[in-house]
Amino acid sequence: MINFPNIMYGGDYNPDQWPEDIWNEDIRLFKLANINIVTLPVFSWAKLQPSEDTYNFGWLDKIMDKMAQNDIKVCLATSTAAQPAWMSKKYPEVLPVNIAGNKKQHGGRVNFCPNSSVYRKFAVQLATELANRYKDNPSLLIWHIGNEYINHCYCENCAREFRNWVKNKYGTIEEVNRNWNLNFWGHTIYDFNEIETVSYLSEMGRDTWSGHDRDVTSFQGMALDYSRFNSDSTLACYLAEYEAIKKITPDIPATTNLMGFFKPMDYQKWAKKMDIISFDSYPFPNETTGNTAIKHSLMRSLKNGDPFMLMEQTPSQVNWQPANPLKKPGIMRLQSYQALAHGADTIMFFQLRKSIGACEKFHGAVIDHSGHENTRVFKECSKLGEELKNLGNKIIGSRINAKVAIMFDWDNWWALEYSSGPTVHLHYIQQIEKYYNTIYDMNIPVDIISCEDNLSSYEIVIAPVLYMVKPGLAKNIENFTSNGGTFLTTFFSGIVNENDLVKTGGYPGELRDVLGIWVEETDALLPDDKNSILLNEEISSLKNEYSCGLLCDLLHIETAKSLAVYGSDFYAGMPVLTENQFGNGRAYYIASDPEKTFLSDFMKHLFSERDIKSPFYAKSGIEITQRHKGGKTFTFILNHTNNDTCITLDNNKYLDLISKNEFIGSVFIKAKDLVILESI
Repeated sequence: MINFPNIMYGGDYNPDQWPEDIWNEDIRLFKLANINIVTLPVFSWAKLQPSEDTYNFGWLDKIMDKMAQNDIKVCLATSTAAQPAWMSKKYPEVLPVNIAGNKKQHGGRVNFCPNSSVYRKFAVQLATELANRYKDNPSLLIWHIGNEYINHCYCENCAREFRNWVKNKYGTIEEVNRNWNLNFWGHTIYDFNEIETVSYLSEMGRDTWSGHDRDVTSFQGMALDYSRFNSDSTLACYLAEYEAIKKITPDIPATTNLMGFFKPMDYQKWAKKMDIISFDSYPFPNETTGNTAIKHSLMRSLKNGDPFMLMEQTPSQVNWQPANPLKKPGIMRLQSYQALAHGADTIMFFQLRKSIGACEKFHGAVIDHSGHENTRVFKECSKLGEELKNLGNKIIGSRINAKVAIMFDWDNWWALEYSSGPTVHLHYIQQIEKYYNTIYDMNIPVDIISCEDNLSSYEIVIAPVLYMVKPGLAKNIENFTSNGGTFLTTFFSGIVNENDLVKTGGYPGELRDVLGIWVEETDALLPDDKNSILLNEEISSLKNEYSCGLLCDLLHIETAKSLAVYGSDFYAGMPVLTENQFGNGRAYYIASDPEKTFLSDFMKHLFSERDIKSPFYAKSGIEITQRHKGGKTFTFILNHTNNDTCITLDNNKYLDLISKNEFIGSVFIKAKDLVILESI
C-alpha cells in the first residue's frame, strides 16, 4: 500500500502547450488553489523525441525544476500514449488494424498495435531516458505509464502473437479444437498457422438485424480467448515500461489510469502489476450516485481494499457527451469527497489549464480561458484544496471494512455477452449495478471482488449471473458457505466452464451441490412481459407478491427448499427463490430478474439476520460510509439531495474534520454538503 504524505490534490498539466512566460503564473495559481501535485507530460512524446535519434528534455527540465522549487510533486508520465508522426510514417507496422480489417493512419491517441515490437522498443527507450534523467529530482512522486489504454488490433503482428498465445495456453492443436469446440460447423484445424485474428474478416460479425448494434461471434470460446489475448497484449506494453522504470527507480511507485468497468481490459489481472490503482471518473450528469460509487468500490477492491488514486475528474463540464452541462455549485466538491469516502487518497483533475485548440478546448479546467482566479470554478477548486490541506494525513491509508461482497469477473462479462441467446437484453453490468445499488441505498459498504479473491472476511457474497464457473471457484464458494457464509447467486449461473463450454449433467453445473437445485430450462421473456414471485410464509418481512422478468429459470428442488414460486405461465408454482442449508451456511438462488422492491426487501432480511446495518439511519439521497485507521473511524455523511437534512447520531461526541464543529446526538447537513465525523 502506498502512503502519500497527505491528500494529493492537482491534476494534468500541459506546459508544452503554453509559452514559458505563462508557467510562473500557472504555478502562482496552483499554489493559490493549494495544488500539491501535477501530472506531466502525458502526451508529449513528439516534443520529447522529435526524431528517432534525438531527445529534447530541456523544456521538461525547466518545468520539473520549477515544481521542485515550489514544493509541488510530479506524477511523471512516460508520454507513450501517442507516438510521434515520424514513427508511424517510418514504421507503419506500429499502426493498428481495426476489427473490419482496415489499416489505420497516424492520428488520435492510443493508436498503436500493442504487439508491435517497434512501438515497444521506442516506448521502453523513452521510459528509460525519463527514469535516468529524473530519478533524483525531488519533485518525482509517482510514475504514470501510458494513458487510458484502449487498444484493439487485428493486424499480422497480432495474428502471429495470438497463435503463440494460444499455443502457450493449450499446448496442442487437439486441445485448441476441443476447447474452442471446432468440430461445430466443421471448423477443425490441424496447424497453429490456421488460426487467425477474431475479426469481421473471420468469425466475428455485427448484429444489425435484431435492432441491437453489437458484436456477435459464431465461436464464443475463440472470441473469448481473443479478448483475453488483447487485454494481455496491452498489459505487456504497460509492463515493458514498468519494468524498465523500476530497474532505475525501484522505490518510486508506478500506475496507469483505469476507467471503471471498461470492457476490453481485464483490470483484475492488470491490478496485480500495478503499485497503486488510479481511476478516471467521469459520471454522466444523470448518473445515479450509486453508479458512481460502484466504480470507486471496484477501484478500491482491485488491490484488496488498498486506497486508490482519483487520477482524473473534471472540475466542471466535459466536452464529449451529447450535451455537456456545467457541474452546478457544490457538485464537484461533493463528488470529490465521494471518492474519498470510498477509498481514494488523491483528488486530481483533467485538466489544470484549459487548452485553446483541438477536441478538449471546451473540457473543464481549474484555470479557464480567462486565465485568472476570478472564476466560480477556480474558487470552488481553491476552497476544496484548502479543506483537503487542512485534513492533512488524517485519513491517508485508512480502509473500508466491508462484510458484503459482489463477485464480478471480466471473463464472465465477455463470455456472457458473446453468448448467442437466450436474450440480447441481458447485460452483465446492469445486473451488477442493480444488486450494488440496492445495498448502496442502505448505506452498507460493498467490495467488488474477483473470482480468485479470498472470501473468508465476508459474511455475505453475491454473484449475479455467474454464467462462467472457473476452476476452483465452486470449491471456494462451498468452503465459504459451509464455514457459515451466506452465498447468493441468480438465474443463468453455473452454465459454462472457463472456455465457455457448457457443463453437461444439468445446470447450475458445479454450483449444483451448494445450491441444492437443478435447472431444466430457461425462459426468455419479451421486454414487456412479466411474471410474478409469490412468497410463502417463510419470510414474514416480505410482501406476498413481486414482479419479475427478463429470464425465468425452471428449476427443481434437490436439497434446497422453496421460499417463493412463479405466479403465472405453464411453470406457475415452480420455485423462483430457494434456500439451501450447506454446512454452517446458506446458499440462495434467485431464478429470475426481480423488481427492485423485492431485492431491497430481501436484502434487508438477509442483513438483519447478520446484524449488518448502516452506522446511522438516513433518508434516500444521504450517503454514509466509514473509513478506518489505527483504531479510529471516520464517518463520511454526504447529502446528495437538494434539501437540508438532520442525521440522528448516537451518544458519542463527534468532531467534523472539515468545519471543526463538534456534535452530540445529531448533525445538521445542508443540501449538497457533507461532514466527516471522528469520535472524540
